[in-house]
Amino acid sequence: MKNILDYLERTTVCNAWKTAVDDGNICMTWLELQEMSKSIGTALCKRTGRQKPVVILAEKSAVALAAMFGVVYAGCFYVMVDPKQPIERLCEIFHTLLPEIIIIPAENEALLEQTGYGECKCLLKDIMKEQIDERQLLAVRKACTVDDLLYGIFTSGSTGVPKGIVVSHKSVINFITHFIHTFRFTETDVIGNQAPFDFDVSVKDIYTCLMTGAALVIIPTKLFSVPPVLLDYLCNKHVNTLIWAVSALTLISALHGLKYRIPIEVKRVMFSGEVMPVKQLRQWQLALPEAEFVNLYGPSEITCNCTYYRVKRIFEDDEILPLGKAFDGRKVFLMDDEGKEISTAEKNGEICVSGESLAEEYYHNPEETRKKFRWMETADGMVRYYCTGDLGYYSAAGELYFSGRKDFQIKHMGHRIELEEIEHALNQLDGVENSCCVMNTKKNRLVGFYFGTAESKEIKNGLKKKLPQYMIPHTIVRVAHMPLNKNGKIDRNYFGKRQEVVT
Repeated sequence: MKNILDYLERTTVCNAWKTAVDDGNICMTWLELQEMSKSIGTALCKRTGRQKPVVILAEKSAVALAAMFGVVYAGCFYVMVDPKQPIERLCEIFHTLLPEIIIIPAENEALLEQTGYGECKCLLKDIMKEQIDERQLLAVRKACTVDDLLYGIFTSGSTGVPKGIVVSHKSVINFITHFIHTFRFTETDVIGNQAPFDFDVSVKDIYTCLMTGAALVIIPTKLFSVPPVLLDYLCNKHVNTLIWAVSALTLISALHGLKYRIPIEVKRVMFSGEVMPVKQLRQWQLALPEAEFVNLYGPSEITCNCTYYRVKRIFEDDEILPLGKAFDGRKVFLMDDEGKEISTAEKNGEICVSGESLAEEYYHNPEETRKKFRWMETADGMVRYYCTGDLGYYSAAGELYFSGRKDFQIKHMGHRIELEEIEHALNQLDGVENSCCVMNTKKNRLVGFYFGTAESKEIKNGLKKKLPQYMIPHTIVRVAHMPLNKNGKIDRNYFGKRQEVVT
């Protein structure tokens, strides 16, 4: 099959009246989802040409999912954009894409006008009622290839301007095929979607369901602020698989949600995005002793994930989870600053990825594309690979471990320090549920923030047993909660601004 729609149609034939997606307000069968997608696709065919970007400025929902597939039926690629983002960032995204069409629900009309792109408006309530034109859709389909772009996702850029990662049908088909096979997904699964649709964790949720006939349960974002209500929702919807960001899982365990109710039908817990604090993972393992736990790793530029590690035991507080092994079709390796591959144990290098499912490029950004997507000569010819910006090392046993971000590596008191190493030490301490460490460059001081019951004096004494003096934060601040960014990760920008006040 060369197109994601081939899988949608095959699944619809086999599971026409089975639930495809349930967002808490609207529940669609596979046939209903396909029909609405075709209606939207027909409407879009009349408004734009093949392989153009189509923005969907909307919150995640069952109808938004139909819009995504509708864009694909029109031969275009979709870009989900969160309407809660600042106007300035929306304008930057639109300026990069130069879209002819921006699909919106009626409530976002005023927002779109503020961006200056009002002439691109396409109301969702209108196009979802379009009469399906099978002949027109077939004509578009005949021109499609497996290398066509499927979606775009915007990530933060080092220059402050967001970068648009564009991914092909082939990349998603290849990765999700391996993902399904590795973890034995079937049509009986019910996947609880945590991630926004403009975050690539959702790609695993959406396309695993699409290619197997599993049901997608969209969890409203507001539920993550009330763990008991969230857990009731998971149980009532019979969710059996969680593919979540680390911070979303730790939000429940750190606030003692698992003492309220355990989602006993959950049989897979898969996490990514940040380092999982072992203490939080342990709470989930004890609550769900029969479930499979998997540490997933990989940036959006390589289509979701490149490695996985099945957690087979309870880890001690001072241990770190390995990244595991590469998915089929991938090669994951370390490179030093001179561009040479590292095989020596305990030596830090940049994690790089080659093989299937690399993104095509940063859209309309050839300079950044050349910088991060490189070529190297091998015995099999020239091979394209991606430089993640993440640091890693091999243990003596040959296992790959994450050791931090290149851009989170600082120089302090003459020493090179990984901020995440300090956070790992903080997270081991009794009374600390989660933490974030930042550097006040003006005063050359480390500042540690934590959520938990411990006192700052206790924490400093505990860190003295784990870290050299130059790595112990000058100031340690307890916070009422750990703010998360829109992707469900700890919001380092928030703490970066807060440290200027507390020091």
